[in-house]
Amino acid sequence: MVRITKAFLSSILLLNLIIFSVFAMADQSAPKSVAASSETAVHIVYTERPLENEEPESYHIRTLASVLGSEEAAKEALVYSYKTAASGFSAKLTPQQVEQISKLPGVLQVVPSRTLQLHSGPGKLP
Repeated sequence: MVRITKAFLSSILLLNLIIFSVFAMADQSAPKSVAASSETAVHIVYTERPLENEEPESYHIRTLASVLGSEEAAKEALVYSYKTAASGFSAKLTPQQVEQISKLPGVLQVVPSRTLQLHSGPGKLP
């Protein structure tokens, strides 16, 4: 039987945070237009783990609701709740909401969600 230790899980979480930080820093692009500032985009919000007596998704919804104003709005914005290797969620947020949620206690990091395209073999590089 394979036992996974807390130290191993912590190491994986730290490695994931470092990788996503590198991608987030590499994605520093030109300033967005004023019209785009109110548009939502999916972001990954890394959080501390909830207390043992609280379900992760409930914790994530509560955190999101504190910025969006209601549990209903939080449930609509929530895309996915991460519970195993990392604690956090992905949600549709405006730039202003990203700024607000980044300042909340228990929020470790907020990064834009990105889809990366892998090349499919020799000769396929751009």
